[in-house]
Amino acid sequence: QVQLVESGGGMVQAGGSLRLSCAASGTFDGINTMAWYRQTPGKERELVATISSGGSTDYADSLKGRFTISRDNAKKTVYLQMNSLKPEDTAVYLCYVEVRKIVNVEGATVTREYWGKGTPVTVSS
Repeated sequence: QVQLVESGGGMVQAGGSLRLSCAASGTFDGINTMAWYRQTPGKERELVATISSGGSTDYADSLKGRFTISRDNAKKTVYLQMNSLKPEDTAVYLCYVEVRKIVNVEGATVTREYWGKGTPVTVSS
């Protein structure tokens, strides 16, 4: 099993910054993609940013330039630096990871996806 512990959410005024963290623990042999999503009531879950095991990143077009995703592979942690926050950024931010596990002596692997419980971010005007 894999556990994801998110932290860093909270309340901030418009224009402020927050840094979210998500640490993975458990039984696995490596982490492929790590990502952040966000969700608000009545709306579909929205992709915020992804980062590959090699460090390649991708962002929602509307968030480019304000949000930065990064990861520390040694700490098995993904971060989301959020700057110039706006009230419309208010949401629950969820961490996503895809882990891989070796299943036989030949080194074959399987992948599994896990989600964090979410950390709330509230931006006031």
